[in-house]
Amino acid sequence: MGFTGRVADLDAILRRLAPAPDDTPPRSPAHIAVTGMGGVGKTALTLEAAHTACSRGWFPGGAHFIDLRGYDDTPLTPEQAVLPLLDALGARGADLPTTEQWDGSSPVLLSRYQAQLARRQARTLLILDNAASPLQLVPLVPKSGFHAVLITTRERPRSLRLRTIGLDSLHEDEAAALVTNALHITNPQDDRPEREPAALRELVALCGHLPLALHIVAATLCHRRHRDIASLVAEIKRAVDPTRALDDGAEGPDQYLRPLAIRPVLQTSYARLRPEQAGALRLLAVAPGVDVSGESVAALAGTARDTAMKLLEDLEATGLVTGVASPSGPRWRLHDLVRAFVVSVVSAQTALREEGEAARTRLLAFYHAGVTAADDHVRGLSGQPEPQRFADRAAALAWLDAERAGLVEAVRWAREERHARRAVEVAESLSAYLNLRRYFDEWINVSHAALEAAQQAADRPSEATAWDSLGNAYREVDRIPEAIEAHDRAQKLFREIGNRRREALAWNNRGIALQKRDRTAEAIDALEHARDLCQEVGDLRREATCWNNLGAVLLSTRRVDEAITAHTRALALSRETHDLQGEGIALNNLGHAMERGHRPADAKQAYADAAALLKDIEDWYRAGQTLQNLAMAHERALERDRARAAYLEAAEAFTRAKATKDAAHCQSCAHALT
Repeated sequence: MGFTGRVADLDAILRRLAPAPDDTPPRSPAHIAVTGMGGVGKTALTLEAAHTACSRGWFPGGAHFIDLRGYDDTPLTPEQAVLPLLDALGARGADLPTTEQWDGSSPVLLSRYQAQLARRQARTLLILDNAASPLQLVPLVPKSGFHAVLITTRERPRSLRLRTIGLDSLHEDEAAALVTNALHITNPQDDRPEREPAALRELVALCGHLPLALHIVAATLCHRRHRDIASLVAEIKRAVDPTRALDDGAEGPDQYLRPLAIRPVLQTSYARLRPEQAGALRLLAVAPGVDVSGESVAALAGTARDTAMKLLEDLEATGLVTGVASPSGPRWRLHDLVRAFVVSVVSAQTALREEGEAARTRLLAFYHAGVTAADDHVRGLSGQPEPQRFADRAAALAWLDAERAGLVEAVRWAREERHARRAVEVAESLSAYLNLRRYFDEWINVSHAALEAAQQAADRPSEATAWDSLGNAYREVDRIPEAIEAHDRAQKLFREIGNRRREALAWNNRGIALQKRDRTAEAIDALEHARDLCQEVGDLRREATCWNNLGAVLLSTRRVDEAITAHTRALALSRETHDLQGEGIALNNLGHAMERGHRPADAKQAYADAAALLKDIEDWYRAGQTLQNLAMAHERALERDRARAAYLEAAEAFTRAKATKDAAHCQSCAHALT
């Protein structure tokens, strides 16, 4: 039998097919449905299981296979299918139907089939392949539990009492092994998989690890035996529609005499969908990210969440959509090749393209409402009215964590004029979250997309905002010259359009970047100018930020008393404006200044208060930094046990922030104090 790579699934089938030991009660009927999208390898796995079971002597009556052609234009009816089965079961003489009954017009035919099975003493395995409807299956499934049946179908049976084994795409190693095995069967000296392991893994990824696609590329590589794997990878990547590129590369049938092609399989599945199901599938194909929530699909479709969930569950039953469990609830994804096929269907019709654009507009509105409400929680502005969208900060962060990939991808729609303004707004509201979670590369990409969209639309306020956000992201990855330039552009644009509040923020951010380059005098000037602008417009929260940053620069020049005054002012303003994150940062900085001012007890208290607050708002990286500062303060005071405990807390916080190097360093410091 052919290599399938599905060891766990094969074992599950075999355990169900195995006969019960003589000294145990009879098992429930071994009726199994193997389900999954077309091309996922159901037939191959089922035949491998049947071959293995028969070789172990479990079915002395043999295994009998019939293709029900459920997704063809002319599927077999039960009456048509039963004729070859009767013959295979050895029906002779009176057990065979009369000439009148060969047209399938009489239930006698099916009754004789069931009677033949009931009389059969040798345990028999029936393989009903490619079924599309319970109407095809019910008359053919043995009524006796003595015999067993293996069914393959793209759609999960609902009304039948069957053990269901759902197949998904292969894992990467299994997919690579399948292609390698196919090439070695044809030519044992074919060493391309060993010479090009990276290209092989990229190739199987382009196939979405789908067995049918893997067999197609294996056949293509066998045909073009003088060319390397990388050349096929390049061809598929260049293609607008990878399903067409795959189908163009292979000719002839597979080992089951079915076309070795992806698109016909997907087309038959798509054609069977009800109009509302097909519409939902098309909308999923335009959704951003790898997977989406039921809420997002409801927004795409402009319908209630319960309605969207019903459609998604129906689509999952067809094998075209996969439901994935997550802490925030089920999420839904399309196989890459299904997405590519559906996108090609949409692009071919103007009405479907307009349907997709309207859906993206609705989704962006949903994302904008969600990320705007979540942003207020992320920034820790506890004194403001609680946004209605989320119960608390934890709920807001959980939503952002779940939707992050979709949000980041949706911002790229900003390049299209009709979506530009809303996508830019989503990008702006994402910046604090991406900074908090330290997704700096995504922050840079999001800011670039927003900047490009704003420039194309000649939207100067949005352009200034995007420059400032980009500068902050650059600073976090130590691209300081680029950060300074970005903040320069931002403050000039804000000044030109008369937005003094945002100009002040840009000056503040420029001052931080200048200090990173040790341009201390310029940094102090920039921060003092930012502070003065905030005072002019009455922006207390941003004034606190300016005082905080100014204090840090003053401390670097050994102006300790001025630094303590600046951080004390920042702390007071942060508390007045209920800025929890600002309060935590001010306390940490104040602790640092107090240490330099020879006030170690006050410093340790400030660090402890800051760490508690930052942990409460889940700003784990800053919490880790503050706890590390506390640990070092204890260590300098020769308080080894307290220092060790603080280092371990810092390591835990850094781990939560995914800052593995910082976590390892703190673990090492704690170990040194053991």
